[in-house]
Amino acid sequence: MGRMNGERFAVMAGLGFDARVIRTADGKMKRVLGRGAYVWAATTNMRIKPFVAKIDIDGNRWYDGEASCILFGNVGKAFAGLKVFDDAQADDGLLEVGVASADGILQWSRIFARSKFSHTSKSPFVHMTKGRSIDVKLRGKVRYELDGGERTREKRFRIEVEPAAVSICVPANGN
Repeated sequence: MGRMNGERFAVMAGLGFDARVIRTADGKMKRVLGRGAYVWAATTNMRIKPFVAKIDIDGNRWYDGEASCILFGNVGKAFAGLKVFDDAQADDGLLEVGVASADGILQWSRIFARSKFSHTSKSPFVHMTKGRSIDVKLRGKVRYELDGGERTREKRFRIEVEPAAVSICVPANGN
């Protein structure tokens, strides 16, 4: 599990573009378009203007620059089979961290193509790492989401791994 600003998430959390897509693909749109609502929402938000972010991973400055989306994840795949984090492992005790610095439709299209047909990390508009403790400071407030649930705007985020937060029980007889 991950914890962002005191709230838990199991799969992914994100800010910027990701949160705007979640907000745009509302309940009515999902009832009409199904999963296509997310595709439509993504295409309508590709013109999001980047924001300035400073990110520290495990106490060290890792990123300082423009970002249009910042994701944190326990798993690698997102909607439509897009592989966001190439080598994510839910049980490695680390959170995946990805920053997209895309600005505009062309750059976002290149990221999505790499995600679908190659490796996301090979995009010149993507930066990735892993860590246990992440601090994000933004110049202004940005909307965020946790496991697909939208939240309000914030300008500071504290993300941490929550070790041993999930217990899985398996019947002794294998049934």
